[in-house]
Amino acid sequence: MKLHIRHETVYRFTAPSTYIIQQLRLTPRRDAHQRILSWQLQAPGRQHEFLDACGNLCHILTITERHDEVRIVAAGSVDVAPLERGRLADPGGLSPLVFTVPGRLTAADPEVAAFASRHLRPGAGSSDLLALAEAIRASVVYRNGATEVTTPASDALRLGEGVCQDHAHLFIACCHVHGIPARYVSGYIDPGDTSHAASHAWADAWVEDVDFSGWVSIDVTHACFAGESHCRLAIGRDYDSASPVRGVRHGGGSETLDVHVEVSSKRA
Repeated sequence: MKLHIRHETVYRFTAPSTYIIQQLRLTPRRDAHQRILSWQLQAPGRQHEFLDACGNLCHILTITERHDEVRIVAAGSVDVAPLERGRLADPGGLSPLVFTVPGRLTAADPEVAAFASRHLRPGAGSSDLLALAEAIRASVVYRNGATEVTTPASDALRLGEGVCQDHAHLFIACCHVHGIPARYVSGYIDPGDTSHAASHAWADAWVEDVDFSGWVSIDVTHACFAGESHCRLAIGRDYDSASPVRGVRHGGGSETLDVHVEVSSKRA
């Protein structure tokens, strides 16, 4: 499926800022099942391109002139092939064990550990992981604005509401309880005729099925395997290590942030 994507991020400041540095993960990954047909990243200032430890294509953006607005636009087309039951052909350059270490957003408190014990077992296969996604979707109802990007999985479970990144964080935390490698995925989804956001997050988990050993990509929010409607931007341990934009600035007073993402699709 060919996905056409436009992602605009605009920061506006109440006073001039004199310096800003941001790390951008706004270029789709070159994974085996997705191919970039065209892509442009437009932003003021200077950009330095590099690959991070997880193989994500990143840019360091620096602006040293006085400014009261920063507009970043990432846009292009990506051809995404179907995945058989979410299975990824490329195991990646890192050991899966790297993704068994919990971070601040995926740490399992006693409540999360108890939830994981009820809905998952050690050595779980693909079907078991889908069942976990169903349980998370039922326990943490999707509600936009219910949480922040800094909300850990334990808080989202306790609240009973959240968004896609909360679902992914809770899924990862449950996998870690049983020693199953799991990682966070940021990206885009073709929302079709639904009201769901085009910017999305889901998770990969390492499975040892009878006929497959490797990463399986699971859209926890929709309780399904990720496929040709999902474009992968970055992977990491959690949102903090895979966020599309993050950085610091000097000056600028207070700020407002507007993000607009559009995704449309066309069969190849």
